[in-house]
Amino acid sequence: MKKINFLIAVLALILVGKSSYSQQEVPITTAVPVLTIAPDSRSGGMGDVGVAISPDANSQFWNPAKYSFCKEDFGLSISHTPWLKQLINDMSISYLSGYKHLGTRQSFGVSLRYFSLGSITYTSPLGTFLGEGKPHEYSIDGSYSLLLSPNMSGSVALRFIYSNLSTNIAVQGAGVSKPGIAFAGDLAFFYTKDLDISDKTGNLSFGVNISNLGTKISYTDQGKEDFIPANIRLGGAFTYDLDPYNKLLFALDLNKLLVPTPIYGQQPNDSISVATAMFTSFYDAPYGFSEELHELMISVGAEYWYNSKFALRAGYFHENQNKGNRKYFTTGIGLKFNVFSLDFSYLISLSQQNPLEGTMRFTLGFNFGAMKDTEKKL
Repeated sequence: MKKINFLIAVLALILVGKSSYSQQEVPITTAVPVLTIAPDSRSGGMGDVGVAISPDANSQFWNPAKYSFCKEDFGLSISHTPWLKQLINDMSISYLSGYKHLGTRQSFGVSLRYFSLGSITYTSPLGTFLGEGKPHEYSIDGSYSLLLSPNMSGSVALRFIYSNLSTNIAVQGAGVSKPGIAFAGDLAFFYTKDLDISDKTGNLSFGVNISNLGTKISYTDQGKEDFIPANIRLGGAFTYDLDPYNKLLFALDLNKLLVPTPIYGQQPNDSISVATAMFTSFYDAPYGFSEELHELMISVGAEYWYNSKFALRAGYFHENQNKGNRKYFTTGIGLKFNVFSLDFSYLISLSQQNPLEGTMRFTLGFNFGAMKDTEKKL
């Protein structure tokens, strides 16, 4: 059982990385930041790239438009991540995702994300006991993907978000706490084209996913609302077949939150609408274009496959030191069998005393199309 001041606990949830910032530039924070955390081991092992890499069952988070290009008819994936284990031993993120083709051009995807914050004892700033609880957050979403051409697909997704950080606890100056509820949607596109490179073959893909566009969320009965992490992610991936047994993939993702940039020493302007914030987020930084560039998060990753059975992965994630200072290398491995696959990733932080250090992700995937083929052979 942990004893944590309520206000500090909420702040710890929002600032998932170590924030080191100047008095001029301030990190962007939102409610329910777990919605932006990479849930699976494959992308987690490649520096959190995923919007344009080859499709799999976890595409629901990265780019659900990719489902249209999944080779198998039906797939499912289960992931688990012990979270901030350098600080707390009972926080974790669990993720279930899957898809099903509906004919030759349409696909349907679903996912469930559950974030357990363990057991917490709430106290006031003066140390007064306020109560105990097991805060948690979850989201449920569904997507529809349509093949627009032989090389391009589009997708829309709808999401329900539930965030219970505490219940019926009086927060000084903010009323009584309650679970927060929000609704959001995604819009995504994916383009892929096979290439002939001399006597070799390859593939070039591009993707964009505008996610978590929806309502604000409130945690008190006084109606103060916070932004959820509306976000745009775009990137590309290049796959090169060295020979029939060896394949390389290189990918780059750029990521930006579509919420207002905070100003040092000032309270956030909660009166801005979600639609307005989406557009003004590209030019509202108080220190101009240079600060807007600092708000970009960059992910680069590589993946090597041998005989489509064994994979090695590596990547790098970069966030400006004034906007959160998350900088880390990642590595991972993957094993693929006829019916199921196993993936593992490990995070190596480049920031001193970063609670993300040593983060591990585990993913188990199921290929039900291959399962049917195996049963037919038997």
